[in-house]
Amino acid sequence: MGRLIINLAMTVNGAFEAPSAEPQGGWLVTDPDSVRDGLEMWQAADAMVLGRKTYEGLAAVWPSLAAVPGFEAYAARMNGMPKYVASRSLTGPLEWNATLLDGDLATAVSRLKEEHDGNLVSPSGGEFARALIAHDLVDEYRFNVSPYLWAAGPRVFDDIGPGRLELVNTTTFPSGVVRLCYRPAPKE
Repeated sequence: MGRLIINLAMTVNGAFEAPSAEPQGGWLVTDPDSVRDGLEMWQAADAMVLGRKTYEGLAAVWPSLAAVPGFEAYAARMNGMPKYVASRSLTGPLEWNATLLDGDLATAVSRLKEEHDGNLVSPSGGEFARALIAHDLVDEYRFNVSPYLWAAGPRVFDDIGPGRLELVNTTTFPSGVVRLCYRPAPKE
């Protein structure tokens, strides 16, 4: 049975939207080790699970990154892997190697987990992630925390909780980015 993983880059205080690697305007911090770690996670994944907003944003960017020096391997994986998209407004067929999920979100994602043996990764932090969490579909959380406090943007934890998590592992990268892996704690 597959496992659903929410994977998200965020600031220390939980801002997650529209990261920018620009030195004077953004909070997203990367280094070769954290980039390699992220690529390894995506290469090991069976598929991506997305909400409409994330799908549209990623599909608009990743195809053009295939020819950008340093992004070739990452773009090849992101562009080539299967994607499953939950949406109330899109109609199929979808582009970017994507399939529209049919019916109820909980039923559709549960079916995906049964059909796959590996990891299903969702790079989501907004409404879609909250829906996955509310339906108790998330098996693991991976947060790449950039060493910034950021005043703008939505917070990944808005309207989520309470819920106890267990720490699986941590990795600290030379840039100060910390990857935190959690899984839901067993219900008492």
